[in-house]
Amino acid sequence: MVLITQSGPDTLPIGAPAPDFTLPAIDGKTYSRSDFAASKALVINFTCNHCPYAKAYEDRFIAIVREFSARGIAFVAINPNDENTYPDDSFEKMKERAEARGFNFPYLRDDTQQTARAYGAVCTPHLFIVVDDKIAYEGRIDDNWKDPAAAQHHDLRDALTAILAGTPIPTPNTNPMGCSLKWK
Repeated sequence: MVLITQSGPDTLPIGAPAPDFTLPAIDGKTYSRSDFAASKALVINFTCNHCPYAKAYEDRFIAIVREFSARGIAFVAINPNDENTYPDDSFEKMKERAEARGFNFPYLRDDTQQTARAYGAVCTPHLFIVVDDKIAYEGRIDDNWKDPAAAQHHDLRDALTAILAGTPIPTPNTNPMGCSLKWK
């Protein structure tokens, strides 16, 4: 007999209603999903400070934000990790990292982990695209976390390009790659 356990929540399927959230950001503001309702889409990046995968993808995410935010796409990053176990993921450390790395998107803290659980985020980074209040994409930025030049599939960029063109997202589900979320 094989016992299968799941340490985190079920990931929301494509087409599911996107849960709202109200979370504090490092810029001193509080953001809700509904704050981005006028955008063509909202990209939610569950990420953190300490994970090597999240760190490796930072420059690519910043570049995608730069490319697509002027075209009506909104972006947020949400850190849900337990800061007691991983002090590098504390709110103060989030502020330091965002400033040092030049984050060009709101960086939010999900201290209760309710938002990460509602979306079913399983690792950092784990991305969701919300269009018309529904999950339109779930997964990764691309298929090579170590070497951007070796990536064969640019899943997030392809999804955003399709949304802007009004065409179906080529691959709406991809396997996110990263460190498991650090649940309390």
